[in-house]
Amino acid sequence: MKQYLRAASLLFNQPLLVAPDMLDLGVRWANQTMNLNIINIGPAAAGAGLWRDDEDYGARLEREEHNRRVAIGNTGIEVIPVSGILVSRGGHINACETMTSYEGLRAQIRQAVADPLVERVVLDIDSPGGAAVGAFELAADIRAMSLRKPITGIVNYMAYSGGYLIGSACSELVVSQTSGLGSIGVIASHMDRSKMEENMGVKVTTVFAGAHKNDLSPHEPLTDQSLKFLNDLVQESYQLFVEAVADYRGLSVQQVIATEAGLFRGKAGIAAGLADRMQSPQDAVDELSRAVAQNRANRPGGRIALRAQAMDIQTRF
Repeated sequence: MKQYLRAASLLFNQPLLVAPDMLDLGVRWANQTMNLNIINIGPAAAGAGLWRDDEDYGARLEREEHNRRVAIGNTGIEVIPVSGILVSRGGHINACETMTSYEGLRAQIRQAVADPLVERVVLDIDSPGGAAVGAFELAADIRAMSLRKPITGIVNYMAYSGGYLIGSACSELVVSQTSGLGSIGVIASHMDRSKMEENMGVKVTTVFAGAHKNDLSPHEPLTDQSLKFLNDLVQESYQLFVEAVADYRGLSVQQVIATEAGLFRGKAGIAAGLADRMQSPQDAVDELSRAVAQNRANRPGGRIALRAQAMDIQTRF
């Protein structure tokens, strides 16, 4: 039951930077799960230890970290995935869904920016968006960190709503011919369960103090007061969204509003000012790698320093 309460609090009665079809999918899932009492596997933290041997798992993590460091030493690039539904905190992540938390992503980018071996950071974005809470703070941090070290966002193959907000804050945003981006809008939903409860013979009586304490209750139809409150939240988040994108992309607020939360692909996204250039994800990473290699070669003692860095990596693992 606790996980259903958490899921409901993340899904309903708050502004979301997510594509409408993803919200619809979430609402249908919530309705089915809460009504039919389908048992879920639960959060990653609860079941992570059931499927691995700790010794093997630790050794695998060490190998992965070693390979990651060698790759960074060779290319100067760290690729950070931004995949699936975006949530505010790592504790909200569920093992059954592909998700990325804002706090985890912030920590990864900070580590990469602080790492002297990393010369370019790449965000590999494939997300329909997610929570509004925490999204604008992360985007502001990405923009600030991009002034210290270039951060390239690559749409591979979806950057909608909150996913696009993250991409727009990067130093540059690359889109492929068939990749989609945009959906610069905010959406929220309220689930009214009163009719279902009435048909089940259930009547919920709520006693409360404070005029807004019972706003957005699922046990009764949405009141005018609750509707105004939810609409105000959506409009506030929308204003933050369009202003942030306008600032990051060098557009006017009216230009961003004129997109009407539309979805754009490839050249259309570039024409709307939402992306900088069109290139396949792999070609974009390869081009960045070649640019880093050229810069290293042009530096005094560049190749010697690179070999020294590679040897240092080997000795640490």
